[in-house]
Amino acid sequence: MVSKTDDIPASVPNCNPVHLAREGEIANSKDTSKTALTDPCACGHRGDSAVMNGIDGSADAEDANEQEVIVIQDTGFTVKIQAPGTEPFDLQVSPQEMVQEIHQVLMDREDTCHRTCFSLQLDGNVLDNFAELKSIEGLQEGSLLKVVEEPYTVREARIHVRHIRDLLKSLDPSDAYNGVDCNSLSFLSVFTDGDLGDTGKRKKKGNELEQIDCTPPEHILPGSKEHPLVPLQPQNKDWKPMQCLKVLTMSGWNPPPGNRKMHGDLMYLYIVTVEDRHVSITASTRGFYLNQSTTYTFNPKPANPSFLSHSLVELLSQISAAFKKNFTALQKKRVQRHPFERIATPFQVYSWTAPQSDHAMDCVRAEDAYTSRLGYEEHIPGQTRDWNEELQTTRELSRKNLPERLLRERAIFKVHSDFAAAATRGAMAVIDGNVMAINPGEETRMQMFIWNNIFFSLGFDVRDHYRELGGDAAAHAAPTNDLNGVRAYSAVDVEGLYTLGTVVVDYRGYRVTAQSIIPGILEREQEQSVIYGSIDFGKTVVSHPKYLELLEKTSRPLKVQHHAVLNEKDTAVELCSSVECKGIIGNDGRHYILDLLRTFPPDLNFLPVEGEELAPESQKLGFPRQHRHRLACLRQELIEAFVEHRYLLFMKMAALQLMQQKANKDKTAALHDTSTADAESESKPQALEASEKVPDGMPTSPTSSESTLTPDDSEATSEKSAPENQEAPADLKSANTNGTHESSAAEKQNGGCDSLLKGKEADENIPGLAQAKELAESLAAEDGSGIDPKSREVVLNACKAVGSISNTSFDIRFNPDIFSPGVHFPDDSTDDIQKQKQLLKDTAAFLVSCQIPSFVKDCLDHSSLPMDGATMTEALHQRGINVRYLGTVLEFVDNMPAKAQIEHIYRIGISELITRCAKHIFKTYLQGVELSALSAAVSHFLNCLLSSFPDAVAHLPADELVSRRKSRKRRNRVPGGGDNTTWASLTPSELWKNINSEAQSYYHFSLQCESVDQAVEKYGLQKITLLREISLKTGVQILIKEYNFDSRHKPAFTEEDILNIFPVVKHVNPKASDAFHFFQSGQAKVQQGFLKEGCELINEALNLFNNVYGAMHVEICACLRLLARLNYIMGDHPEALSNQQKAVLMSERVLGIEHPNTIQEYMHLALYCFANGHLSTALKLLYRARYLMLVVCGEDHPEMALLDSNIGLVLHGVMEYDLSLRFLENALAINSKYHGPRSLKVALSHHLVARVYESKAEFRSALQHEKEGYTIYKNQVGEAHEKTKESSEYLKYLTQQAVALQRTMNEIYKNGSNASIMPLKFTAPSMASVLEQLNIINGIIFIPLSQKDLENLKAEVQRRQLMQNSGKIEEQQAGQLELDDKLPVDD
Repeated sequence: MVSKTDDIPASVPNCNPVHLAREGEIANSKDTSKTALTDPCACGHRGDSAVMNGIDGSADAEDANEQEVIVIQDTGFTVKIQAPGTEPFDLQVSPQEMVQEIHQVLMDREDTCHRTCFSLQLDGNVLDNFAELKSIEGLQEGSLLKVVEEPYTVREARIHVRHIRDLLKSLDPSDAYNGVDCNSLSFLSVFTDGDLGDTGKRKKKGNELEQIDCTPPEHILPGSKEHPLVPLQPQNKDWKPMQCLKVLTMSGWNPPPGNRKMHGDLMYLYIVTVEDRHVSITASTRGFYLNQSTTYTFNPKPANPSFLSHSLVELLSQISAAFKKNFTALQKKRVQRHPFERIATPFQVYSWTAPQSDHAMDCVRAEDAYTSRLGYEEHIPGQTRDWNEELQTTRELSRKNLPERLLRERAIFKVHSDFAAAATRGAMAVIDGNVMAINPGEETRMQMFIWNNIFFSLGFDVRDHYRELGGDAAAHAAPTNDLNGVRAYSAVDVEGLYTLGTVVVDYRGYRVTAQSIIPGILEREQEQSVIYGSIDFGKTVVSHPKYLELLEKTSRPLKVQHHAVLNEKDTAVELCSSVECKGIIGNDGRHYILDLLRTFPPDLNFLPVEGEELAPESQKLGFPRQHRHRLACLRQELIEAFVEHRYLLFMKMAALQLMQQKANKDKTAALHDTSTADAESESKPQALEASEKVPDGMPTSPTSSESTLTPDDSEATSEKSAPENQEAPADLKSANTNGTHESSAAEKQNGGCDSLLKGKEADENIPGLAQAKELAESLAAEDGSGIDPKSREVVLNACKAVGSISNTSFDIRFNPDIFSPGVHFPDDSTDDIQKQKQLLKDTAAFLVSCQIPSFVKDCLDHSSLPMDGATMTEALHQRGINVRYLGTVLEFVDNMPAKAQIEHIYRIGISELITRCAKHIFKTYLQGVELSALSAAVSHFLNCLLSSFPDAVAHLPADELVSRRKSRKRRNRVPGGGDNTTWASLTPSELWKNINSEAQSYYHFSLQCESVDQAVEKYGLQKITLLREISLKTGVQILIKEYNFDSRHKPAFTEEDILNIFPVVKHVNPKASDAFHFFQSGQAKVQQGFLKEGCELINEALNLFNNVYGAMHVEICACLRLLARLNYIMGDHPEALSNQQKAVLMSERVLGIEHPNTIQEYMHLALYCFANGHLSTALKLLYRARYLMLVVCGEDHPEMALLDSNIGLVLHGVMEYDLSLRFLENALAINSKYHGPRSLKVALSHHLVARVYESKAEFRSALQHEKEGYTIYKNQVGEAHEKTKESSEYLKYLTQQAVALQRTMNEIYKNGSNASIMPLKFTAPSMASVLEQLNIINGIIFIPLSQKDLENLKAEVQRRQLMQNSGKIEEQQAGQLELDDKLPVDD
């Protein structure tokens, strides 16, 4: 229901690459609370087994889905298309498409791309652009559609010129570097050299082995100290622009005078051809022709010849030979590029590096900049878009069946991405001072703006609104909290409840909130319009029955408790949200809610309240701590995890009590003496403690979409909580849950995380769990009637103990107003409030005593593998840990006995902490900089942060334009403007002092670094990594060149190195829910070993994702990756290659060229390339991945071991033994460091090294390594295991070879040249054996598919699922494919 980690780039790997599974997950939408598609197979498993806290099953027509989808996809047909001057061609279309989509195809095809103004006609009838093909009479398989040229209008002429300009620029990457029009970079084609044709079949080039040049560049070799920046963007030879025209621009004679208008003139163009011919062109209703105007004389008469043509391209081809030749070549190249290299992404991706580029003349770009393109944006009629109306009407679309839902989700997604783009442009215009304020009289910080029907406000505390909550710091945090609230409510998607379109933009040190405008809100005062909630933080509060009814529907999924607060007259007012949440009915009659900044409850660890004691675990760690503001909230993921954890506890409590009752009944049975005697004697609180121990030791990863129930209970769980209509009784006696966490916490603290095993054992020994479940279900179903009072008492006690708000069923909700300053509660709810306070303390304690250790534990067993700041932040967020806990996490890691094994986490955490502190300082630093000094200021800041040059001096801009008389009268009114040069006095030592104090005050972590070199030395950081992190966080774009950070004589950056500063944008990510269900069911199928069915479901999901998101999206990327993996396992290598190529391109385009996810995708692609016989391509891809990884996180990272093993194996395969050894030995060292010297991974590494030594005939070294491996296998899995046997066989073989070699040598010594030499076997490894090893290290095991094996596998998978569902196996990834049983990979 509520997607957990909405704001995160989706499929960032968060578990070990050795599992097929991780291929499957889409990290950003582990919907733990949707009832997934009922599984079409007979084994009764559901895609997603349960829902904590219930939800009114959103699977309305799910069973029908299967059929519907199939119907949609399968009925395509072919039509013939006849365009003027070309041969008719066939086009495959589907009945759902609109006629418009055929237009798009024609505008993209090489031979028809220059036409924009045409209609399609069937038997002489013009087709309506917006009609679906299925609704057109007579259109069927084989119909002939004619392309008919239509007369131009001014709008059509402009669209035509714009389209021609886009075609001319189609290979030019400057839009991607400048971050405009959703263009972004991709470099895959540079490394594949077009080897991966459309089908992945290779163009044959003679003998493979002879031509491979395997030597990697020096900086990629293990142990290399230099990390250059330039290779990040290799030269793409296609980008050398082929010039078709020198100038194409609007003429100064526009617009045509009246008399010419009446001759059909629409506009005039001025063109300079490559041959230097200057021409003036008229765009008329009939097409384009040359006129006789020159630069200074206007003569609109047609020239002779006038070359009248319907398309500009046809005209230019006649007057310029160079244009004709180059344009044709350009279109050929454009069409050859993979479509994914040129399709626009849904949201803009910015590049933090760019080369120096020439600025070319471009009329369309110039025009766009000044007309802000509102006039014909996206070809929408009317002047500007009414964003609010669009956002809300798409929500109102019907959603009864699958096609309707797809249409609705597609519309929502499209409007959201358009809105995000428009809001970003507007926010930049506001900060750059190009938008007039609506209250221009006020001081700049207080101004508000409206642009393009979007309302903009700055993140400052104006009118002391947040004075009690932390002033500007609170005003800065509120927009992101509000956005999280908007995300949560729009994900719950209650009909009739509306939220505003919201985008938060950070740009040039300012935070801007962009919102759609409620109709009518600007005409009236806020006081009159708010009919629910409070506009003054709870001093006056109002409520409204309709709002209560709507919000009641969200209260269960969002875990918000219905509660009463007192208004200024001390009367109780009912609310179902926090007091700040305001309800306004717009002039359109819709019920809007806004100011959702306290949707989730406060985080008591960062909210000291007088007279309140936190739980001991929190206190031990020094909480509560003073935070910058009082708006620190818990994350939704944490709430979900906590409730899940309490649910387990509830079940165990009930089970224990049932066992006691049973024991009391049959005192005679001999068995019970041992098992329950002690349980009986225990008093109630101890029983509680005993059961608390268990879940605490279990990682409760909120991402896991397995539940803790057996599959067949999943339906029942959805109704676990009290029925919808039943109000929570407010007079519950407060169960004192104090001290419930004690024992478990002690257990946690003493040994880091090793209480896990105890947890699991304890779990197995709690009998009665099954009865407890039945009881809970029957209670939920029957509302508690008809159950014997004893059992009801059991549930009542369990409910009290876990803090449920209902007495008859498990239902935990939070009151978001607890501890809000200025909010008062009625006296009769004191008990309830106490209970809520206790719940909040428990949740805060749960975060530090359970979630942080479980995060560290996941890092320790490498099921979570963050590579950079973003992936680490995401891993924390998935467990509900806010980044303000970063210091706490780092201290926890630092005090671990096994710290060496998670050193990479510590290092990434430190660099994240340093760059975040620097970002905080940079924000205020930039606010004082005027526009003309921006590049100087940014370069000065980077010098102070990263350069070893001790006295970085800022170059105040030697104002290129300063007039002698300094007229300082015209103060430009940019927010906080004014002539400000204080930034120039910053020194490196001062900046680092500030970073230290920021780390101390914000993260409560003591860095103790006085300079960047000290930080690098002390924590093993890399400057290039720090540069990447700070650039990504602040939106700075720098020139791509080698920076000398370590020079003590001159600073690293000059102002010429700063190319741009981009906005950092946060917005809602609407989801494709049906597609996601298919995806999950597919994963579940794959898990159960039904690869074929899984593959079909995932293909279906891919179709649906495409239907909603268009072609480019992170979730599609994850889908393609899993498909490729399945194709590969099922033996279809070319298909695997083709799907994985798409996944790589998409990851580069949507996430960024050096995003950790992209690195993973490159590795998978290399494997499939190797399997398809493209050896040199596989190597290039692996080298690229290694380079990117060096930039992103350096060499010392567990993932590097996998990468180096891959490289080493491929090099072994092409007989580059010495190089191969360098990589494999590095992998061995890294594996030993991160997995411990006795791990099975290390054994495998030893074996790989031994194989290379064998190929080199260095048998002694080979034996040495294989012996190490053998010893590990023997100790870890025993003598009888097949791995141990294989190793022992190989040892024998090596010994024989070594003896044979020694004999031969002795023979030579003895008999000299006439010795009879036995031929020795030096084996070059076969490709098959190399591929087999590659598969093993990448966690792909091919299953020998005999029927019996399959049955066993299925039985094993089902057994595991049962275990998992009763909580025995740690809740790992949603898609863990446990096929690596054959190879015990140590986890």
